[in-house]
Amino acid sequence: MELFTKSPVKEAQRASGSEAESIGLEARKKMKKMKSFQIPELYKSSIIGGIKEKRRQKDKLKKDFTPTLLDFGTVRFLISRHFGFCYGVENAVEIAYKTIDENPNKRIFLLSEMIHNPDVNADLLSRGVQFIMNTSGDQLIEWESLTSDDVVIVPAFGTTLEIQQKLSDIGINAYQYDTTCPFVEKVWNRASAIGQKDYTIVVHGKPSHEETRATFSHAKQNAPTIVVKDMKQTVELAKYITGEKPQADFYTEFKGQYSENFDIEKDLRRIGVVNQTTMLASDTQAIADYLKNVMREKYHVDGLDITSYFADTRDTLCYATNDNQSATYGLLEKEADLVIVAGGYNSSNTSHLVELCEQKLPTYFISSADKILSENLISHFDLHTKNEKVTESFLPHKDITTIMLTCGASCPDAVVEAILLRLLSFFPNTKNVDEVVTQL
Repeated sequence: MELFTKSPVKEAQRASGSEAESIGLEARKKMKKMKSFQIPELYKSSIIGGIKEKRRQKDKLKKDFTPTLLDFGTVRFLISRHFGFCYGVENAVEIAYKTIDENPNKRIFLLSEMIHNPDVNADLLSRGVQFIMNTSGDQLIEWESLTSDDVVIVPAFGTTLEIQQKLSDIGINAYQYDTTCPFVEKVWNRASAIGQKDYTIVVHGKPSHEETRATFSHAKQNAPTIVVKDMKQTVELAKYITGEKPQADFYTEFKGQYSENFDIEKDLRRIGVVNQTTMLASDTQAIADYLKNVMREKYHVDGLDITSYFADTRDTLCYATNDNQSATYGLLEKEADLVIVAGGYNSSNTSHLVELCEQKLPTYFISSADKILSENLISHFDLHTKNEKVTESFLPHKDITTIMLTCGASCPDAVVEAILLRLLSFFPNTKNVDEVVTQL
């Protein structure tokens, strides 16, 4: 049974050089059509879905990043132009639920969380799906307990070549129920293309994140590979390129983040940057620009000559990450009293939206409407301490309150609707929701 039609991106994993680039381009052209997926009703929202459709009809080219204004009188909501389930997430959700329906008498496993959303993962668990690993890669179910009769779903983040081989050794086809996001695979293809041109691959990503682990695994089969998590690490890496730091220190400082037999002297002469698809676009661009300048100064080259030392990889963020971040910038151009960002606390793309918002306004990162304890109390996740905390008087006392609302690419519309309605319930004499949405 083939649940996921043959992917031009998957074919490119085995292609080389310009062929991989060509196949990747063709895949992106096909994805512009953005097929419609069958998503379970429990994740949908007539209110949020209606808002999205109205904006889509008015802005089919997606060039308008201004937020949607819902004016209820005593409270106004500014809803981000882009948010919620993206192409890759909808694809993964559809495959997962279809797999469950079509294999009623088999044990079904997920390598790890399907996506970084607690509601989706909890529902899958309730349907009997078991997770083989947690998000950090720690084993929850031993490989030895799996058999060739079991079904294993690969999550949207993709997986490593090593795990694919483990499954193959057991007799399980790792590609049969593969929900890897096509835009993650696009990064793998880009890494393959530059790796085969003798560039070392620098991956900007969170080293412990499933997607980064998968990208690292696929990249290192073609070229020496190293992961940098931020600009701070990038600056330290540059010191090994310039010779400011002794080579021996590299292997301690970047332990666990470089491929086997990495040679400092040889492998940092030609480099190219790709990224985890959910990183901040501005951060990745800054890292690429910094390393490009380091190579320019070290080898005294400019113009096109720089390509002898630094690959032109262009941006490898997925479209949803780009759209959501651009929409957040558009949201923050407006004035408001606070921002609510919804999503899983281990969601990379959501955490970056929180980082952007908290630079300007009081920002509350919550996983669901249940975290709004009352009109005076909210339990929210602190990115800096990595813990939930309770804040009092989060809603201001004023004649008209303005609340910004957005969420990450793995957050269902139903969660956003529940948060909207929960907040709306704290304000008296407001207009009817359907009336306000209809007037958009």
